[in-house]
Amino acid sequence: MNMAVVGMIAGMALGFAGYFGGFGAFVLVAALGAIGFVAGRFLQGDLELGDFFRPRDDRRR
Repeated sequence: MNMAVVGMIAGMALGFAGYFGGFGAFVLVAALGAIGFVAGRFLQGDLELGDFFRPRDDRRR
């Protein structure tokens, strides 16, 4: 699926949550979407658990 279509669907979901459920529902949907995105990338193999705990500069001695 094209990333533009995925972004559009995510935006529509956030819009519906914000309109019908208020700001709290908007934040909840956004947070769950972010968690799902990270979990999907982790399960797909694009992300490793060490990426979250390793320093940015990654200087190893």
